[in-house]
Amino acid sequence: MKNQEYNYWISSIPNIGPKKIELLLNTFGTAEEVFKASGSALKTVIECAKSDQTVRFMQSDLDAILHSKDKNRIHMEFSRLTERGIRFISKEEEEYPDKLRQIYNAPYAIFVKGKLPRKDQKVIAIVGARECSAYGTEITRYMAKSLASEGVVILSGMARGIDSYAHNGALEAGGITLAVLGCGIDICYPKENIKLYMEIQKEGAIISEYAPGIQPFAGNFPMRNRIISALSDGILVIEAKKKSGSLITVDMGLEQGKEIYAIPGRICDILSSGCNNLIKMGAKPVTTPMDILEDLFPDGYRNPAEAIAKTQIPLSKGEKKVFDCLNLEPKYIEVISDQTDIPMMELMEILVKLELRGLIRQTIRNHYIQNLQ
Repeated sequence: MKNQEYNYWISSIPNIGPKKIELLLNTFGTAEEVFKASGSALKTVIECAKSDQTVRFMQSDLDAILHSKDKNRIHMEFSRLTERGIRFISKEEEEYPDKLRQIYNAPYAIFVKGKLPRKDQKVIAIVGARECSAYGTEITRYMAKSLASEGVVILSGMARGIDSYAHNGALEAGGITLAVLGCGIDICYPKENIKLYMEIQKEGAIISEYAPGIQPFAGNFPMRNRIISALSDGILVIEAKKKSGSLITVDMGLEQGKEIYAIPGRICDILSSGCNNLIKMGAKPVTTPMDILEDLFPDGYRNPAEAIAKTQIPLSKGEKKVFDCLNLEPKYIEVISDQTDIPMMELMEILVKLELRGLIRQTIRNHYIQNLQ
């Protein structure tokens, strides 16, 4: 077998995680030597684990190693990865991300569909609520799109809500986005994100430490979050409850020395409680993409797509009245008419003009918001 096949083998043994792999490699040197080791030689690892006390290595682990030594199966599985466009990158390879290599309990290997960004590219992780508000949706797309247009890689977990809108915002800008999965690299979770799953691979990458076929078990996702935080240069939280799963990513980011950013929200809004608490604890409040860009590019950056503030675009009295009536919460056309005292026929004409100028847009039929893009 080739070196990569031995590395694939050791990374795919059931219940043998990064710490146990590290112990095996420290004892035998390479994955190939572990494969060739006899049962009696492998028993020494159990004794090493007892003296180490940072990892438990039991007879069941030794049995799993011995039962997995099937060269034909390993070769067939590894060949199938290549056929399906999946790359296997272990710590033994230069392409393995340096940022990931530095963290505690780093995965021994990752599976990749697509292409990883250059090591010098700046990466911002965007995380938040799955059940996000319309406001959170728009802010996420706006932030991701603005940052991506400056060459920042947008990283998230492809979950419903904020994650998905972050990836979509980056793609709308023609930028690069990375998704880290909590399941096998070949499984799109959630299923409704299949189009996003395919689009991300074109310019960015799908990443997982889990081999093909591993289902999205709940326990996988906290482990996934350490990879999201590790690969980033900073973490932006957009809408999170006090006990949001997104805060696990933040905790891991803090342990790894990452900058934490948060979008402030209304004090009575449950979806803003997590973000507001982060700000109280020292996270940097973000009200514009420049709050992040000035940290990532202290020597200067191009101005994001805000060169001409929308408020500076000449508007008629009626247009300004309608524009000022709108915000990032979708507003029904009849409500706009009531609040502006503009007759429906005249209002419809104004809405069309504002829409054509890119100042507003419809989220669903006859529901309008200001357009941040």
